[in-house]
Amino acid sequence: MADRDEKPEAESGSASGTRPGSDSGLAHPESAEEVEPDLQGLAEAIAEIAASEPDAPLPPPEPNSSPSDPIIAFKNVSISFDGRPVLKNVSFSVHRGQTLCILGRSGVGKSVSLRMLMGFLQPDEGSIHVEGREIVGMSEAEMMAIRKRVTMVFQNGALFDSLSVRENVCFPLRERGGLDEDQIQLLVERLIGLVGAEDVVEALPASLSTGRKRAVAMARALAAQPEVVLYDEPTTMVDPIIARRLGDLIQRLKHQLGFTSIVVTHDMRFAERLADTVLFLDQGEARFFGPLQEFLASPNAHVQQFLTLDAYILPAT
Repeated sequence: MADRDEKPEAESGSASGTRPGSDSGLAHPESAEEVEPDLQGLAEAIAEIAASEPDAPLPPPEPNSSPSDPIIAFKNVSISFDGRPVLKNVSFSVHRGQTLCILGRSGVGKSVSLRMLMGFLQPDEGSIHVEGREIVGMSEAEMMAIRKRVTMVFQNGALFDSLSVRENVCFPLRERGGLDEDQIQLLVERLIGLVGAEDVVEALPASLSTGRKRAVAMARALAAQPEVVLYDEPTTMVDPIIARRLGDLIQRLKHQLGFTSIVVTHDMRFAERLADTVLFLDQGEARFFGPLQEFLASPNAHVQQFLTLDAYILPAT
C-alpha cells in the first residue's frame, strides 16, 4: 500500500516567493476587550452583492438530501497507512447548523477524517456522504464542486506565501467569478475585519504569527461562502486571546449565519464551548458519538480516562 502519510498538495499552501520577515503579525496585540465580529455587516455585504448579480454563475446542483438528513455522514469508514489501521469502522453524522467536535489523543485519526471528507484521502472501506452524495471514488472535478460547499482551515493556514493577506482572501472570490472588483473588495474588507486582521492586510504570511495565519485562513475559507467549515486543531500553538476569538467566531457563525462546523481538537475546554455533538476516537475506533453532555457523563472507561487526564493538575510542591 502506498504511503499516505504525505500531506496533500492542497495543504501545503506554499507558493514561490516566500519572504522571511519579522513577526509583524504581533505588532498590534489583540486586546482582551475586543469588539464582537461584525457578522451583520458581512451578511449585509453578501446580500447586497447577491442582489446585484444578474449574471452570476449558476449555483451548484441541488443536494440529493432532504433538510432533515445529515449534511455530512460517515458510515463504517476504515483506513490504514502502510498496513497500520488508523480508523476502524467509524460512523458519525452532522446535521445542518450543528458543530461536531472530534476529540482524542494525537495520532488517533482525527485529522485523517477531515482529509477524507475533502477528498485528499480515500478510505479502504465504508461510505462518506455530503448532502446526500456519495463522495468516495469521486473524480477530482466532482470533488471540486463539493469543495465549494465544504472548506477547510488547516493547522498551518495553507496561505499562499507570495500573496498578501488581502490577496489571499481575495483569491477564492476571484476563482469563483461573477463579482466585480468593488464587490470583491467589499467582502474582503468585511472578512478581514471579522477575524481582526485589519492591521496586517498588506503583510505576507511569513511575517505573521501562527494565530494570525490561522485567522486569515479562516477569512479565506469564509470567502468561499461554504455550507460546512472544517477546522483542524484551531487552537494549537495559538495564544489564549486568539484562541478565544476564534472560538467566539465559530459560535457566532453558527448562531447568526447557520454555518455547520466540524472541529478537530484535543482541547476539552475549547470543545465544551463549541460542541453540540462529540465524536471521541481512541485507538482508531469511535468510542463515543453523541451529545456533549452525554459525553461528559459517559461511563465508558476510555472516555473517563481521557477526561481525567485532560483535567489533571500538577500537585503542589
